[in-house]
Amino acid sequence: MKIGIIGAGNIGGALTRRFRAAGHEVFVSNSRGPETLAALAKETGARAVTAKEAARAGEVVVVTIPQANIQDLPKDLFAGVPENVVVVDTGNYYPRHRDGRIAGIEEGMTESRWVARQLGRNVVKAFNNIYAQHLQDFGKPAGSPGRIALPVAGDDARAKAIVMKLVDKIGFDAVDAGTLDESWRQQPGTPVYTLDFDAEGVKRALAAAKKERTPEWRATPKSPGTFAEPA
Repeated sequence: MKIGIIGAGNIGGALTRRFRAAGHEVFVSNSRGPETLAALAKETGARAVTAKEAARAGEVVVVTIPQANIQDLPKDLFAGVPENVVVVDTGNYYPRHRDGRIAGIEEGMTESRWVARQLGRNVVKAFNNIYAQHLQDFGKPAGSPGRIALPVAGDDARAKAIVMKLVDKIGFDAVDAGTLDESWRQQPGTPVYTLDFDAEGVKRALAAAKKERTPEWRATPKSPGTFAEPA
């Protein structure tokens, strides 16, 4: 499968490595230009490209950049890209730590619904609840005891099935987490966030989630701060 990745930070880098190890053709981009990705390209065999090239790379496009930066992507990023191309959002909203206030999310929209509206495309929410190093290092063959599971949410059954298959192929069980409007169950502050549960554990955590965003994950008048000193 041909996979474009927009964003080469911790999660983007981990996915580049995992997808390449699984035999996929990967086209990776960042905000600083393809020349800055030479080391990652050499290490993995991925192709370093521009964001627009990554968006047009093939069957799946993963958008994995800071939430606030979604608004800075080219408005025509997906212009001309076929509707059957699956777009994956890995992002999390960190208002006190990095992103500042995003009104739509603060008013109750799920993070990925907000992303979908900015991109003008349906998205599938995945790969957002696991530490990048764990994503890179802790994958196991199907059926292995203690295999970590990841929640996957989305409105399009076909797109969600494709992403769930990718999750499995890179070493994790996939759990259907419902529609995009239910993806709040895997946002920061919920029981499934950053905890390496197996499939049954993920299902229990999703069921135990509470929709109201806790104060730690809401913006303040001083937002944003830093991860060391959140505002």
